[in-house]
Amino acid sequence: MCGIAGVFNFDPARPVDAAAVRSMTDTLAHRGPDGSGVFCQGSVGLGHRRLAIVDLSPLGAQPMGNEDGSVQVVLNGEIYNHHELRASLLAKGHAFRSQADTEVIVHLWEERQERCVEDLQGMFAFALWDANRQVLFIARDREGEKPLFYMATPDRFLFASELKAILADPDVRVNPDTVALQHYLAYQSVPAPMSAFQGIRKLRPAESLLVTRSGAQTPRTYWKLSYAEKRRVETASDLEALQEELIERLKDAVRQRLMSDVPLGAFLSGGVDSSLIVALMAGLMERPVKTFSIGFADEAYNELPYARVVAERYKTEHHEFMVTPDARSLLTDLVWHYNEPFADSSAIPTFYVSKLAREFVTVALTGDGGDEAFGGYSRYIGLDAPTLSSQDHQALQATQPKGLAPISLSQAQYYYKLTHFHELYQRELFAPGFAGQLETPTFEWMAEKFRRSDAASPAEQAMQVDLGFYLPDTLMTKVDVASMAYSLETRPPFLDHRFLEFAATVPSHLKVSGGLTKKILKDAARPFLPDRLIERRKMGFGVPIDLWFRNELREFVRGTLLSQRARERGYFKTAFVESLIARHEAGESWQYPIWNLLMFELWHQMFIDRSLSRTISR
Repeated sequence: MCGIAGVFNFDPARPVDAAAVRSMTDTLAHRGPDGSGVFCQGSVGLGHRRLAIVDLSPLGAQPMGNEDGSVQVVLNGEIYNHHELRASLLAKGHAFRSQADTEVIVHLWEERQERCVEDLQGMFAFALWDANRQVLFIARDREGEKPLFYMATPDRFLFASELKAILADPDVRVNPDTVALQHYLAYQSVPAPMSAFQGIRKLRPAESLLVTRSGAQTPRTYWKLSYAEKRRVETASDLEALQEELIERLKDAVRQRLMSDVPLGAFLSGGVDSSLIVALMAGLMERPVKTFSIGFADEAYNELPYARVVAERYKTEHHEFMVTPDARSLLTDLVWHYNEPFADSSAIPTFYVSKLAREFVTVALTGDGGDEAFGGYSRYIGLDAPTLSSQDHQALQATQPKGLAPISLSQAQYYYKLTHFHELYQRELFAPGFAGQLETPTFEWMAEKFRRSDAASPAEQAMQVDLGFYLPDTLMTKVDVASMAYSLETRPPFLDHRFLEFAATVPSHLKVSGGLTKKILKDAARPFLPDRLIERRKMGFGVPIDLWFRNELREFVRGTLLSQRARERGYFKTAFVESLIARHEAGESWQYPIWNLLMFELWHQMFIDRSLSRTISR
């Protein structure tokens, strides 16, 4: 796991300054504390910050080139099948200098060019320069586990693992993208390919981009998850065989992600997904699994007792940390590391568990992806017979551009459940000038993804949308940023693309049925986990911000969101913001919209006003 950045000047006579590239990568030092490297050749510069995981020797340093140096690459991530790829490439006459997984990309490019990404199994964002073809090639993994931002101007192309590395370039103007910010307010993160800054884009999951000397850009989507084909499950033995196959396929994904030359462990929340990952790790590792959990004094948010059950059953080397209501001390860290407004408050416990884990390991496996692949969220229930009122459905339908297919009741219901500030709230929140800048309603962003779904059932349509939208834009962003803030690499076996392809063939009724979620996964996990853990109510990875906003953070929230500077921005109707805060203080539950607005304002203070200084908690 690393941080990458670079510059491609389209004019071959305009050289790239190595110091400028190094300045970009210096902002990514937290992603790669073990070393740095820069390759500059004329009008191209590639930079890298290294977190050494595989091949710890100097030979594993990046940028990394082929035999004659005509191909250079910088990689953030891991290529899990690099041993198999290496053997194949050696047989074709390629020479390797290291044991690093990065080097296979160099030679695979020589064989397969743009199609090299199709052979990679892993999580990755990389940039490759081919001097012979005079092209820059960038690519991102299938589920968006690793981020990649870019900025194209008429005369050059910049890319980086984080926005702040691009902002480090003195010629980049820093202006908010108000359309992207309106989508953030709905979806709690800025959806790809938008970013919070004008002119800067995100590469989408499973997307590559070829940039030529003329400045032309050719995007390509190289993978798409399909739900069209389904397994036939007609008998009890069919179901038993499918459950066994599920475990074996997940075990293979876990085994592949144990590849490491540094200490490795796992996040253990006490939920089914992370607990099953730990159970499978215990069966594959010779040493006890190192596990990491956090808890809260408020029992409504505390999962430590369940995590301890799993830790004791599998005799793990278990570590815990109790989170106290001191979120304010972490807020500036959150804002600085996320680079954009980011409203998933579970970033707080993810930061804490990452910090805890990094004291003992460099790599941690996680349970992310299980809910999206097997229908683990309660919002999937009831989509076959939605209960949304016709009035709310019609109100959302009225926002749709003419000529598009009507939205279904289930799609409208799902949108209302997922979003913070949907169209009905936007009318109350947005000031007239801000609202007028949004040409396409925020719902259309999700509706377009529903239209492209090939799933038959409403529940699986929602899962497919989540895997291509909510998971990469929100959950993977949350985990990547929080873990890399402490130079920790995280690996989610559930997001192995071959495992996801298998999960998509499982009939929908075996996932969500009769008010039950994630049914087949839970049943498959019964030999490994106690029934009381499997059957307990899902908690999620939340924090008690509802209580903090009524107590410890009460004055801070009011002072931030109702300040003169916040009022003058012209985004929101102050009376509505004030009413949200007052209603929450009176006992209603508005903590998530308030957190959304809080991160929005603090981001403006730090990145636009430059009035909020950052701290780095190590």
